[in-house]
Amino acid sequence: MNRRHLLLALAAMPVIGSAQSLKDMAGALKDPLIALLMNQLGITNNQASGGMGSLLTLAKGKMSTGDFSKVTSLLPQATKYMDTAKQLGAVVGPLTNSKGLNDSFAKLGMNKETAAKFVPTVTDYVGKVGGEPAKNLFAAALK
Repeated sequence: MNRRHLLLALAAMPVIGSAQSLKDMAGALKDPLIALLMNQLGITNNQASGGMGSLLTLAKGKMSTGDFSKVTSLLPQATKYMDTAKQLGAVVGPLTNSKGLNDSFAKLGMNKETAAKFVPTVTDYVGKVGGEPAKNLFAAALK
C-alpha cells in the first residue's frame, strides 16, 4: 500500500468508529474518498456517493473526454458514483451549472452549508491523489 493510500485510510478511521451501520463501515474501508466525505462533512454513505456522482456528472458535461478520463482515472469508483446519483434521484438529466449541482445535493438531503464544503473537499482530494495539475483541471470544470 503506498503512502498516499495509507494516509487516506488513516483519515477514514474516525468515520469507521462512528459508522451507523456495518454497511457504512465496510464502505469506509473500501473507498477512502467516501470515508473522507462522511468524516469531514458528517454525511451518510448515500449522500457522499450520490454527491460524488452529481459532481462528476457536472464535470463530465463541462470537460473534454480526455480531461474527464484523466480525473476519473484518479477516482476508480467514478462510474459507480454517477450510477448511484441516478438511482437516488439526485441526477435526472444533464447538470450544466452550480444551481443544478446544488439541487442535486438538496435531493440527497444535504443542507447548504454541507453542500458548500463538498466541492472544495473533493478538489483537495483530487489534488492529493493526482497532484496540483489534476486538482486545477477538475476545479476549473466546476466553476
